[in-house]
Amino acid sequence: MSRLRITRQTLMDGTLRARQREYSEKHPDMRWRTDAEMAALLERILSEHPPGEDLWIFGYGSLIWNPAFHFEESRCALLRGWHRRFCLKLFIGRGTPETPGLMLALDKGGACRGVAFRISAGKVKEELGLIWQREMYGGAYNARWVKLAAGGQQMRAVTFVINPRHPRYIKELTTEETARLIASGCGDLGSCREYFDNTVAHLREMGVKDAALARIAASLPSA
Repeated sequence: MSRLRITRQTLMDGTLRARQREYSEKHPDMRWRTDAEMAALLERILSEHPPGEDLWIFGYGSLIWNPAFHFEESRCALLRGWHRRFCLKLFIGRGTPETPGLMLALDKGGACRGVAFRISAGKVKEELGLIWQREMYGGAYNARWVKLAAGGQQMRAVTFVINPRHPRYIKELTTEETARLIASGCGDLGSCREYFDNTVAHLREMGVKDAALARIAASLPSA
């Protein structure tokens, strides 16, 4: 299978959606959400958003360094009550059944610093629809409204948290086990190590220190 990249183009032209469908046919635990289901979930979130207002999105992993959607501004933001964790096992994208990987999600408890992106009111449905394609297709993430703190201000944002009932959710994993899967996981989107290194590097540029990621980095073999 050819190398795939998550870009605005592959989201808009259906390339990523088609590949996701192929994955779901091979991996029954990745529950496929139909177009109708995806649209209903999107409308449910938007029903809680005042029409005509800008919308904030909170990114904590690859959205930070590869958003692939249009936004007006971005800010470093703090989310309380959720923490960034490698808790989703991958057999697709950055993993295969032979070389499984791990993906970040937000799990309950603690706090997380990431990036808040502001989408202008006139583009909310289109841009959130693109994000929906990459985050909501397989049932591993749930979209929810959260409260962020950024620059002394409070804001309401949409983010994507782990679905604890999903079969690929991992409740407990040691730092060493996490590092092992990140070091070996690889699929048609690339390696988990690449994903990890990009996330850590961009958080560092923002001045964000994540103790859990630092412990994993210390357990990884030299790149």
